[in-house]
Amino acid sequence: MDWDLVLVCSLRLVVALILGFAIGYERKMRFKEAGIRTHTIVCLGACLYMLISVFAFKGADTSRVAAQIVSGIGFIGAGMIFYHKEMVHGLTTAAGIWATAAIGMTVGAGWYLISLIATILIILVQCIMHLNVKVFHSHRFVKINVIFIDEQGMVSERIKEMFNVERFNRISAKRDNGVLTYSVVISTDKIISASEIHKLLIDNKEIISIVRQDDDF
Repeated sequence: MDWDLVLVCSLRLVVALILGFAIGYERKMRFKEAGIRTHTIVCLGACLYMLISVFAFKGADTSRVAAQIVSGIGFIGAGMIFYHKEMVHGLTTAAGIWATAAIGMTVGAGWYLISLIATILIILVQCIMHLNVKVFHSHRFVKINVIFIDEQGMVSERIKEMFNVERFNRISAKRDNGVLTYSVVISTDKIISASEIHKLLIDNKEIISIVRQDDDF
């Protein structure tokens, strides 16, 4: 057994573990579906496949194994994306998994500095885009589902004023136990906190529920 090769491979696997852990930790702090374990395993696995590609097939086309990592990781990323309440969730997580695999491959190829720089850049992008800076959030709209009672035909106008919107989307109505209720979806760029929603429900008895349907960011 070539112990020098074992040492080199072990070092690269450890580096991949650390970098994958770093990205996964940032995602875990955001309460995302894929956290530390997923990112660490993806980075380790990609690195291992890259090591096999580089060292196990002497004289062969080593790019063939590496190429399959790129296509194979797409299945994991696709599993992170789902469609819920007319919104797509998980795109950022899937992109992170895809990029983490690339970092693992980079470590497996022995490009330590490049992989470290890429890891730092990915974490910086994730952190910076969560800062409360207007330039990052000016085009972000939050969808809010409001269910309310409107027997007099006036509550809808008040809701427009409360949420600062001109019109509703997906207006639906139903009669439940003799009470006519309306359900509407509002799109607004106004930041509405949990305390504001609580106050709206307390001050307006005709509003039955308010549910935020935020996009994945």
